[in-house]
Amino acid sequence: MKDVTVVVGAGGIGQAIARRISHDRQILVANHTQESADAAAKVLEFAGFDVTAMKADISDRAAVQAVVAEAQDLGPIKALVQAAGVSPSQAPIEQILKVDLFGTAILLEEFSKVIAPGGAGVVISSQSGYRMPALTADQDALLATAPAEDLLELNFVQGVKDTLHAYQMSKRCNSLRVRGEAINWAKRNARVNANSPGIIVTPLAHDELYGERADFYQTMLKKMPAGRAGTPDEVAALAAHIMGPEGGFITGSDFLIDGGATANFFYGPDS
Repeated sequence: MKDVTVVVGAGGIGQAIARRISHDRQILVANHTQESADAAAKVLEFAGFDVTAMKADISDRAAVQAVVAEAQDLGPIKALVQAAGVSPSQAPIEQILKVDLFGTAILLEEFSKVIAPGGAGVVISSQSGYRMPALTADQDALLATAPAEDLLELNFVQGVKDTLHAYQMSKRCNSLRVRGEAINWAKRNARVNANSPGIIVTPLAHDELYGERADFYQTMLKKMPAGRAGTPDEVAALAAHIMGPEGGFITGSDFLIDGGATANFFYGPDS
């Protein structure tokens, strides 16, 4: 029985990470629709991997538990890649919060119970979480440690103003959540971290670059110090390092990989 990599949201970044870390492993792909899961599985199969595909709505705890059960049937779960999410141009406020914030919290809670010793998880968050004004220490603590079912009831979460604010709140929660969950994952001798990408060449980024906030994102792309968008493989290289043996001392952390866009936002000539 092979070790298992679980990839939730196997788009460009999720697939790239899976390829980096899943040599001689079984991959379980869980996407929002069976059609997209099957499509991702076919790409990975053509790259030489053994893949199982299933449908899962991560905003539903029972659906997440079904992913856990399927993964356990396949073998010891050595890796969780949480790359599922919706962007401000793709969904209304409620859905963004349910998927990106609540759904991520559920995944981290449920997989903390079953991750194999020596295993690792990574959440694909976003640079956007760094652009929202600072919260209080108590609010940070709630985002990091409150039971998942309580998160959407927090007054400052319910007070988000628009889809961008909802996305920023969700990604701030992702960044803090891995810090809180690192304590629970350590009980199974496992680690969990987050990566916060900037503009990476994916369908989600395309929706932002050419959606209702196109001018904002196009300007960001032109002004960031790196001078270009990133690639899924660059995010995957960072994730593989963090999840692998050379990252064994890293847990409860979030890593910006945004071409300097956040640095420019706070300290660039137009800040």
